[in-house]
Amino acid sequence: MTRFVTPVGKNVRTGLVGQVYAQVKAEFGFVGDLFTAVSPAPEVLAATWALLRESLLAGPSSRTDKEVIALGVSVANRCPFCVDAHTVFLHATGDHALGEAIARGERPAHPRHALLLDWARRERPADRPADQVGTALAFHFVNRMVSALVGENLFPGGTASSPFVRRAAGRAMARTVRRRRVPGLSLTFVPRGSAPPWAEGSPVGRAYAALRAATMGEALSGTARKVVRAVVDEHDAGHPPLGTAWLEGPLAALPERERPATRLALLAALAPYRIIEGDVAAWPVADSELVRLLAFGAFAAVEHVERAITSARPGTPPVPSSATASP
Repeated sequence: MTRFVTPVGKNVRTGLVGQVYAQVKAEFGFVGDLFTAVSPAPEVLAATWALLRESLLAGPSSRTDKEVIALGVSVANRCPFCVDAHTVFLHATGDHALGEAIARGERPAHPRHALLLDWARRERPADRPADQVGTALAFHFVNRMVSALVGENLFPGGTASSPFVRRAAGRAMARTVRRRRVPGLSLTFVPRGSAPPWAEGSPVGRAYAALRAATMGEALSGTARKVVRAVVDEHDAGHPPLGTAWLEGPLAALPERERPATRLALLAALAPYRIIEGDVAAWPVADSELVRLLAFGAFAAVEHVERAITSARPGTPPVPSSATASP
């Protein structure tokens, strides 16, 4: 269930939101809470879907490998909703034991999966295919937006934490998950932009550029944006200490009128699960503006991770990758 914003209804058929919803339903199987939560800002919705689709769904690496990455990132970001969702998707790929092992905190038996999981959880630099990098970065963004706007439970009452429920849900989705996708179909929804070097020439690169363009943080002053990025770098895009001391110093350097929005952006970047109604009420704006602001904070963390995982050091061995095209 979405919180803090009123989403565009799933039955809408017109406009950019309607077009994206139609493709999401056809290719993802359903219009999930992530997509409805960001729907008040259509350009954020379109770019989020494009990056997810072109990396996780349509990229050439195996879907199982990328689900391991998505799950590892979600575990590291403490996003139980996404942990449950991608355990279900691993069941759907047919790797029933793998998803449950990772969800329990165990190391995968297959060396490739173990290496991918370590990379996803620890953000180490290495030379990896664009769709694997894109999947990792997509989920650093998705985890934060889900934690901020959706919450913890994939299914009502927390039933998705049951291995039986997750296995049954995975079986129901198996045909959709294993279907091949044609790369690039989501790019009709997003503007052209400069792809990053790690994804040059790939649909993933265009999708990533679109998400970057949709999350510029126009609601914040240039000084406030610098504050957000500096705090993200200081905490290495990780989890800050409990309490508010880590927020108070940076916010004190800003004019009082800029503090509520900057606080929300910082929380979205580093501790989205700690956002409460009072934080949102202190910055009363339209739902579209709230989504864009939270997206800026989330993407500030994504950019920090991007620098960390794409600056491969000499001698860093690549993770073996299955190049089989798989849905």
